[in-house]
Amino acid sequence: MSGAPTLDHVQIAIPPGGEDLARAFYADVVGLAEIPKPADMAARGGCWFALGAQQLHLGVEADFRPAKKAHVAFACADIMVLRQRLEAAGHPARDDAPVAGRTRFFADDPFGNRVEFIAEQPS
Repeated sequence: MSGAPTLDHVQIAIPPGGEDLARAFYADVVGLAEIPKPADMAARGGCWFALGAQQLHLGVEADFRPAKKAHVAFACADIMVLRQRLEAAGHPARDDAPVAGRTRFFADDPFGNRVEFIAEQPS
């Protein structure tokens, strides 16, 4: 279909005051670069990260409950190095069956949100 939408960003909820923990996980451990939120939205809290041509938005939710099934999946060039970084930072990996021959696992962010890490598609 011509003119089909493309993905701009994905949002994950975090609890109020969770920005520092979010940065420690998504920037320091996972390796995403934080990008500034627009000034008119910064007062809402949360933080945003570059995710290739897309973005990952972490938004504050007052009655936060972690997403245990819904999740974002990050494609990783060196998935085993990232797995070691996650586990060293206290985020145990849970293996799952490969998808289309691609290694993958799950871990939880500091708030209990389920996050998938999958090997990049071979080129």
